[in-house]
Order: sequence, then C-alpha cells, then structure tokens
Amino acid sequence: MSPVARPTAAFFDLDKTIIAKSSTLAFSREFQAGGLISRGAVLRSAYAQFVYLVGGADHDQMEKMRQFMSQLCSGWDVETVKEIVADTLHNIVDPLVYDEAVSLIETHHLAGRDVIIVSTSGSEVVEPIGEMLGADKVIATRMEVADGKYTGDIRFYAYAENKAKAIRDLARKRGYDLDRCYAYSDSVTDVFMLEAVGHPYAVNPDKDLRRIARDRGWPILVFEKPVALRSRMKLPPRVPALAALGVGGVAAIGAAYWLGARRRRATA
Repeated sequence: MSPVARPTAAFFDLDKTIIAKSSTLAFSREFQAGGLISRGAVLRSAYAQFVYLVGGADHDQMEKMRQFMSQLCSGWDVETVKEIVADTLHNIVDPLVYDEAVSLIETHHLAGRDVIIVSTSGSEVVEPIGEMLGADKVIATRMEVADGKYTGDIRFYAYAENKAKAIRDLARKRGYDLDRCYAYSDSVTDVFMLEAVGHPYAVNPDKDLRRIARDRGWPILVFEKPVALRSRMKLPPRVPALAALGVGGVAAIGAAYWLGARRRRATA
C-alpha cells in the first residue's frame, strides 16, 4: 500500500512578486496631505520609496529606515489602523497585481496546495490583501502592542532568515513536505526562503538573485501584465464609517503600511 502523500504549499513574497509595484506608493498623496508627520519625515519616506523602486538599498540602510518607521508608528491606535487599511484597500489602493501571479495562485489551489503569503510588510496590511487573493495563511511582520496601541517595537520581523524559519515552523505544524513545496520572490534577501523549498522560483529578480538563480539552476519567471486587483478578485465590503476619519487617518495607515513594506524591501 502506497504511503499517503503529505500536503504541500506555495509560498509567495508580496511586493514586486504579486503586487506589481511598491504597495506603499498608493499612499503617497494621503501620507503627505494628512499632516501626521513633519515635512522632513515625508521627504525621508519619499527617498526610501525611491530606493525601494531602484532596489539599490543595502541592509544597513534598510535597517535604519525600519527603525525610523517603527518609531513613527509608536502610539498609533491598532484598531483605527486596521479599519483605515480596510477602507483604503477598497477605495484608494486597489493595488495592481501581476495577472501571472494571480493565475499562478489559482493554479496552485487547483493542484490542492495551500497558498501562503510571506511578507516583511505589516500584518495589518498583508492580511487583508491575502484575504483578497484567497491566500490560506499570511506570514508578516507583527508590531508589539500595549493597551491597544503600537509601542514602536517589533514582535516578529518577517525578514531574511526569519522568513525561512517561519516557513519551516509552519511546515512542521501543518505537515508540509517542503521538498515538494514552491516559493516565489524577486529579492536576494529571500534566498533563505527560496532555499527552504524544493521548487524555488525567482520572479522579476534583482541582479543578485538573478545571478544566484542562474548559478543554481532555479527557474526565472517574468511577470509583466499588471491588472487591477478588483478586476481579478472579490474585494471585501466597504466600511463607510471610516469616511469620518478623514485624510489624516489615511496618512496614518500610509505610514504604518510603509513601515512594513520598507522592511519588506530590507527582506524582500
């Protein structure tokens, strides 16, 4: 009698792997208009967004930016942030996703695999996006919370080796056969994550990941057909009550989201 096959999963990085651009850029206007932070902080975040796009930041630069954004979020009300995220995703962000990535997610589901999004972005943003995409689970950065507010410290940083560890921990919990699992990412900082599975794929890789993928014989995928997320997936219902929060609230979530995405670049 043949042994029962263990379950498998496909692990996806988020920004530049599923989402076709920095997911934080959609908040730029609201982030500046809201008056939540100083002009100096706005300029600093704009510079970091530029660095994110060109992919030229090293680990030390990303660590400094991570610390900056963590401190910026200190004291924000957690539930307000979550509510703003829900409303912003529906009405403002509507992030562009790669059609190829969404099709690949659907293919893995049809093959009976779980789909897991693994992102350095904050869980408050990644979880609702994961829900839109039909992901079975999300692994993301989690901020420390006390009395319903962010302390500015990080409880779990989903970056580099931490991503791989989280994948292995989840595999033990769910019984995944990692040798038969898949992983997708665009960044060299996710090499640890890609090494954790038997079927790693580089998606629109940066130059360092491209070199590693070629050296190791990993397939390289090119995603180039961005489509509006709402055209591919059913979005959650709007939360009308959030209109009362105004632009300042949207700016707050812009910063919170950018905190995660900036880290995510540190990790990819």
